Amino acid sequence: MPVSRKVIATLAAAGLGLGACSGAGGGSGGSDDKTITVLMVGNPQMEDIAKLTAEHFTKETGITVRFTILPENELRDKVTQDIANQGGQYDVATIGAYEAPIWAKNGWLRELSTFADADPAYDRADLLEPIVESLSGEDGKLYAAPFYGESSFLMYNKELFAAKGITMPERPTWRQVAGFAAQLDDKAGGVAGICLRGLPGWGEVFAPLTTVVNTFGGTWFEKDWTPKVNAPEFSEATKFYVDLVRAYGQPGASQSGFTECLNTFGQGKAAMWYDATSAAGTLEDPAASRVAGKVGYAYAPVEKTSAAGWLWAWAWAMPKTTTHSESAWEFISWATSKEYEKLAGEQLGWSRVPSGKRASTYELPQYQESARSFADVTLRAIEEADPVNPGLQPRPALGVQFVGIPEFADLGTKVSQEVAAAIAGGTTVDQALADGQKLAEEVAAKYK
Repeated sequence: MPVSRKVIATLAAAGLGLGACSGAGGGSGGSDDKTITVLMVGNPQMEDIAKLTAEHFTKETGITVRFTILPENELRDKVTQDIANQGGQYDVATIGAYEAPIWAKNGWLRELSTFADADPAYDRADLLEPIVESLSGEDGKLYAAPFYGESSFLMYNKELFAAKGITMPERPTWRQVAGFAAQLDDKAGGVAGICLRGLPGWGEVFAPLTTVVNTFGGTWFEKDWTPKVNAPEFSEATKFYVDLVRAYGQPGASQSGFTECLNTFGQGKAAMWYDATSAAGTLEDPAASRVAGKVGYAYAPVEKTSAAGWLWAWAWAMPKTTTHSESAWEFISWATSKEYEKLAGEQLGWSRVPSGKRASTYELPQYQESARSFADVTLRAIEEADPVNPGLQPRPALGVQFVGIPEFADLGTKVSQEVAAAIAGGTTVDQALADGQKLAEEVAAKYK
């Protein structure tokens, strides 16, 4: 435990509107220095820490933590608005591997390496290198501390597969997955062949879809910034994805994101689900999932590449505007520590540990036992993810499931809206990508 921790606080209800932390007199003191505001995404692991903070962190430190928890798309809008505009409303915010290096370059975040290196109990060297690299700036310093790291893989209901006599390969192809979906789809029985994200958002539908584009040989941009959104490979991948979810996917697919697919698959209403490795912890919790103990895990499906999993981390960042840097680091350090992982395991169940960030997690006997069905696949998928060369051609910017430039958030979101419309039957993939190509050309013109 970091040595500077102190005594008592309260946890505000999730979702409360929070004012800016003003008049605090910096991170080393001030009358309000014991209260921090934290903005975070509404994923299960985040909701877990909200439940545990008051009783544990608060009593040990005296730091009041006020959480605002939002769905992913809303979180992205809110955090971008506040941090980019130097609003100063939050002392800590969850951002990801896309934002961290860009916002570091813009000077919007406090670097965390100095805090981590001065905190001997933190053990920065224990953090997984691919995750650290994804959250570092051009100067090599850490600008967000990982709460959990993830890649992507294919989850499948072993009971449904066994009933049909189907065996899932360790490394399936997308063609095989489509065939399995056709065999397992049972609309009359309320079971979809597969669940796939269709919700608009560059981090929603285009998180899985861009990995499909990569493995089909496509890319958003070539090395010289030539846009390829309506190229044959991008088009083939998108049509495959749209056709697959329209034929064998879940009801309301165009409005299904991570949370909706987690619920669908977790209730036994889909035979397969391709998504984040971090979902496994919830799926293996009997209190939260009807398919606990019934799920198999395979590597991300491929077409022309040897691997296809994405690389992501939800991480805690400290905006430059915070006036509570010491208290903010106290929370970040605790939330990303070995200590917190053990607390979550003991209090909530070991499958619920926010994993994918520390090597030591995978050495814990309790975690190994609880996560034996997915831990090794998760760790290897993270290690195999290649943000530099995720496809068949050189890329102009880092990123597996995104393009690491500021303009991608707007570009990816606008094209995703067109793709979601195609999933809903309101337009065609050809029209969606033709419109997307024009938008990509505008972006490319800034870099050529």
